[in-house]
Amino acid sequence: MGLREVELKQEYRSDRDDLVTEFFIPCLSNSNRYDRAIGSISLHSITTLSLGFENLVANDGKIRIISGHRFKTSDLNILSKIYSGNGKLPSLGSLMKNGKIDVVKKMLEEKKLEIKIAIPNSEDVAGVFAEKIGIFQDHNNDVVAFTGTSNETFSTMTKNFECIDVYTSWNDKLRIDLKIQDFENLWNDNTKYVEVYDFEYADKNNLLKYTVEGMFNF
Repeated sequence: MGLREVELKQEYRSDRDDLVTEFFIPCLSNSNRYDRAIGSISLHSITTLSLGFENLVANDGKIRIISGHRFKTSDLNILSKIYSGNGKLPSLGSLMKNGKIDVVKKMLEEKKLEIKIAIPNSEDVAGVFAEKIGIFQDHNNDVVAFTGTSNETFSTMTKNFECIDVYTSWNDKLRIDLKIQDFENLWNDNTKYVEVYDFEYADKNNLLKYTVEGMFNF
């Protein structure tokens, strides 16, 4: 089964749809690549969707995430230890008990999950990186992209009132190509007003900041 077999709407809205179960998990489960640009990420949200990731990994998949540079203290500490390979990971309750953190750790180690950090570098752009693009691709090279989510969209713990717009390569190829190009430009640090770093580089050079906010929502 591929993305064309997923029953998709052009729009998903919180008052009539469950964005996680009706859109995100079906798309992720039928993809072998997922690219995401998001304002902030948290470890808890990525692990709550481990079922979808396991299906993607089984399809020899890969996930690339571009995030802003602000993290919850506990998330940043754990991600830093995973990347460096130094130190025992602290207990995270159910995340450790269910082995979900091990899934994330393994994916990072095997380069099936890559994280980069985007930081605005111009006075023309105030604040933080906050672009929201998601792109699914399957083994047939069919693509589904979405825009319009907030940082909370795919958290199974917290649900905001939200709306996303969905595009497919078989119905709107020009728009899909534009979204892919936008993401690739970000990933390769070719976007005006923003500098993009590998997570490890950003961490070692003290470019990452702590915040009480931050959800890994994609």
